[in-house]
Amino acid sequence: MSTPFRSQMSHSTADGTVETRNGACILRFERHFHHPIQEVWAAITEPEQLVAWLAETEIEPRQGGHVRLRWLNTDERGNSAVMNATITQFDPPRLLEYSGDIHGLLRWELQEGEDGCILTFSNTLSISDEQLRKNLAGWHVHLDFLAEALHGLAVDWPHWPLDRWSELYEHYCQIDTNRIGKEIS
Repeated sequence: MSTPFRSQMSHSTADGTVETRNGACILRFERHFHHPIQEVWAAITEPEQLVAWLAETEIEPRQGGHVRLRWLNTDERGNSAVMNATITQFDPPRLLEYSGDIHGLLRWELQEGEDGCILTFSNTLSISDEQLRKNLAGWHVHLDFLAEALHGLAVDWPHWPLDRWSELYEHYCQIDTNRIGKEIS
């Protein structure tokens, strides 16, 4: 069973859910976009669009292809993350999944929705409770950035809004750890 993380301040339905399965956490977000599925597919697969909201990207868009993400936001010490991954599922414009050395398995599923499309994003990995909350805040803010990118905005990475991530992190820290998720066999 998944446990929703709903913001009490904003009553957001964009918050993530978490479940555990076989010792791994599955972070899941669902977002509705008023954009055609092809437009959202381009935003999650084309390097020139990914850099606006997620990371500098190299991608071989095919089953078995290589993906390299270099996040341009940094932590308080100036460190940025780099993920090397292999595409494990590729079905344009509906499914992109890759498994990497950091962040584990990332899965992007698109389906037609009323007035646009629905993105279901999931991240499966073994993770500590503290890192879980950081990842929830990170994916949440990146998906917010995706929504903004679909409207033509791009993150100014040298001055990225760390305060937005920090606010989300504090929000996820207030969630009772017993509500994070239940073990699913």
